[in-house]
Amino acid sequence: MPVIEVHGVTRRYGEGPPALDDLTLTVEPGEALAILGPSGSGKSTLLNLIAALDRPDSGTVTVAGVSLDRIGEAAAARFRRAHVGMVFQFFNLLDDLTVSDNVVLPARLAGMGRAEAAKRAATLLEALGIERHAAAYPGRLSGGERQRVAVARALMNKPTLLLADEPTGALDSAAGQDVRRLLTDLNQEGQTLVLVTHDESLAAQCASRTVRLMDGWIASDVTAGADR
Repeated sequence: MPVIEVHGVTRRYGEGPPALDDLTLTVEPGEALAILGPSGSGKSTLLNLIAALDRPDSGTVTVAGVSLDRIGEAAAARFRRAHVGMVFQFFNLLDDLTVSDNVVLPARLAGMGRAEAAKRAATLLEALGIERHAAAYPGRLSGGERQRVAVARALMNKPTLLLADEPTGALDSAAGQDVRRLLTDLNQEGQTLVLVTHDESLAAQCASRTVRLMDGWIASDVTAGADR
């Protein structure tokens, strides 16, 4: 079963042209997909639909077997906790919580016990090379370290799908390269990954497939060096 099935989706805001126009897209388990395109091409709208942060005007969106077309807010929150990890350009960490507490938070919201959540968080922090910062606050960390914390938080509930929105956009070149390697390693371990980015080098390094959007439709869909 595909992880993502978007079929015939149109989304409009106001009276202007649609942000997405009859768009169809399928993502298989284990794929690393990069979605590229200029500002206004529909990248953020598509990401929001896949994450159940928005709903289409027409068409269907199914992620991890869950139909998201008309899902309510409470069900959408449960869906995200169970199936989606999200990594953002500006980290979205809570500055008044320690690194460990930031990472633990999604699991606690999902009902995981405190001891089990703390154990999983410690395992993730060690795997990502930032266990020494567990008791620190995000403001004391470098940008690359904060993004690693954000990735650990996104992986906390073992998501079906990892969504990354410009994950290297706020980082210097060295930290950005570290995050690229991290995302590549996660995908090679089987994590399904969708990147939304303007960064051609990020797409080239991390993605096995690249979709380019233009004015709300797919202008190209390339995988393994061939047009699909």
